[in-house]
Amino acid sequence: MFNEKTKQFISQFSKFVVIGFVNTGIDFSILNLLMWLFKIYSGKWLILLNMISFTIAVVNSYFWNKFWVFKDKEESETGKKFSQFILITLIGMAINSSIVFGIATYIPPFFGLSKELWANLAKAAATGVSLIWNFTGYKFIVFKK
Repeated sequence: MFNEKTKQFISQFSKFVVIGFVNTGIDFSILNLLMWLFKIYSGKWLILLNMISFTIAVVNSYFWNKFWVFKDKEESETGKKFSQFILITLIGMAINSSIVFGIATYIPPFFGLSKELWANLAKAAATGVSLIWNFTGYKFIVFKK
């Protein structure tokens, strides 16, 4: 039904999604812990909290993507690849944080949702958009064969 190249792509993207779920769990857990600790659920300080949680998840992401998803065993150009990974990720973080900030700050919660749940729904939307950006950047720039 699928050719070998398509099967490899599906396998690779599936692994990326699995790692994405793990990283999302890390990201959401840390973000919610920080929001709870500091009682911040909207506004400019939410960007800082989101950047902290996103960064921790990204460090985990780099190693899983390098060795499992994209099977990059090459030791040369590690610094260059890590720099590219960070650049793609920083752009992803800007996309992610902009969406979280925009929705949580400028769009009032629908259907009587709490501000906490609304911030989490904003984060879910942001995660979907940044997932597409990150996969494309990692596959075709950072870990290209």
